[in-house]
Amino acid sequence: MQSLDDDQAQDIISIPLEGKSSIADYMVIASGRSSRQVATMAQKLAERVKHSTGRSARIEGLPVADWVLIDAGDIIVHLFRPEVRSFYNLERMWGFVDAPVAGTA
Repeated sequence: MQSLDDDQAQDIISIPLEGKSSIADYMVIASGRSSRQVATMAQKLAERVKHSTGRSARIEGLPVADWVLIDAGDIIVHLFRPEVRSFYNLERMWGFVDAPVAGTA
């Protein structure tokens, strides 16, 4: 969360997944202002994960960077451009309906 905040991510939320899914303990969702910012945040986050844990995070979606997924083991991070985040609305899908809709906060 701090890494994303340092990189000026917008509308950062953390969703606890324990008891809901076995894929991870937490899901973090954040937005970037552009594809370039989303890609840069994803690459920096993956580097920070490797530096702090010694494990490489898997990254999906970098070429286009509309929606980038970073699998850091116990934490899954989704980085979106705001309009793509609004379209998929993962917060609602995971029952986190109190989250701000991207672009409205």
